[in-house]
Amino acid sequence: MTKQAAKDLDQQLQQIALDHLFIETLETRHSDRLDFHEVSVWAVKSALLAAYEAGRQATTQD
Repeated sequence: MTKQAAKDLDQQLQQIALDHLFIETLETRHSDRLDFHEVSVWAVKSALLAAYEAGRQATTQD
């Protein structure tokens, strides 16, 4: 994976975390209250579906 591809993937994951799980960053902040989040199962499902769809779209663009 190129540096740009890794950066694009990271940005996409960050956006999914924000949009579906309401997590502002995926960076480790070494604080339990900042690094651990309580999320609903439907939010997890929504985030997984968004990640799956992003992967599916990425394969059809190649």
